[in-house]
Amino acid sequence: MRDLKVFGSPGLYVQGPGAIQELGQLIAGIGERALLVSDEMVCNLLVPKVEPVLAAAGVEFAWVGFTGDVTPQNVERMTDEKQDFAPDVVIAAGGGKGMDAGKAVCRAFGARLVSLPTAASNDGPTSRNFVFYDDNHKLLSVEKLARNPDLVLVDTSIIINAPPALLVSGIGDALVKRFEAAQCVAANGPNMFGGRATLTSPFLAEMCDRVLRENSVAALAAVRARTPDESFEKIIEACFLLSGLGFEGSGLSIAHAMTRGLSAVPQTAAALHGYQVAYALLVQFVLERRSDDFMREQFAFYRQVGLPISLGDLGLTSASPQDLETIATLTHRAPHTSNFERELTPDDLVEAMKRLEAISADYPARAA
Repeated sequence: MRDLKVFGSPGLYVQGPGAIQELGQLIAGIGERALLVSDEMVCNLLVPKVEPVLAAAGVEFAWVGFTGDVTPQNVERMTDEKQDFAPDVVIAAGGGKGMDAGKAVCRAFGARLVSLPTAASNDGPTSRNFVFYDDNHKLLSVEKLARNPDLVLVDTSIIINAPPALLVSGIGDALVKRFEAAQCVAANGPNMFGGRATLTSPFLAEMCDRVLRENSVAALAAVRARTPDESFEKIIEACFLLSGLGFEGSGLSIAHAMTRGLSAVPQTAAALHGYQVAYALLVQFVLERRSDDFMREQFAFYRQVGLPISLGDLGLTSASPQDLETIATLTHRAPHTSNFERELTPDDLVEAMKRLEAISADYPARAA
């Protein structure tokens, strides 16, 4: 489909406080047996909320949890455990790990997919992509479902109670999409469906950036005060819907390619996905030869939100030449690296990271 324009999206997106009360009726329209999949902590949170609304709608219900990372072994265990239940709908719940695990179990059963996020840490709930890791938290592969979720249900009265750091991660993940979209489209690279971008997708990515810059600070204040407001609702929509549709329909570039390298160094591997890609976007800006004034503007916004501007902010306080080489080599192997305005080498990536370290060192440190 490389020469065709392709746009994909969830079947239905529902957002607002108390939205979970609609879950039963919405699932009843697509299946009869629903399996909730997430990490065990999220399962304990959601089962008392989900079970009664599904029962009221006549939908059979079961759940299965996991600990650790989303590994092929964890997914195989959960699938085997629920073979007799044979779900025709899987509810992928939680943050990044729970969402990915639910998608993997959904694919194994050939079921319909419902996304039920409990934190806005990334835009995974709207997409068909998921990631496998090994037992050392090293990225193994990026996998895909045949189609996007049938339903994305976002109960903001649940998400407001998630730790603020998770929303910071979601803002970081969403922030990169405008700039990756621009590079991918300009390079005539494929989007996440293997086609070309429609006019819609880059527009959504640009709108996402605008919403983030206008509302992030106020939304984070609302989260810290546990008082949801309109800025919070706008940021949640940007982090899930605008970001998700923008990246799948437009494609990715350096910022997401760098997760291959950053996940291979223990200190940076421990950082949330949104923190990793936000740092990597600054590396992309250096590679784009952005002006000093532009970089200072980005640093100011990053500091306001709490995003990293250096490897030290990501946990790698003293990067060795070997660390930089590892990050650069694995990043260069990632397919998204080719979606850039010029061909890059691992040395280009190393020099860009060094340059970012030098210019970010002159910027004021984050507030404690």
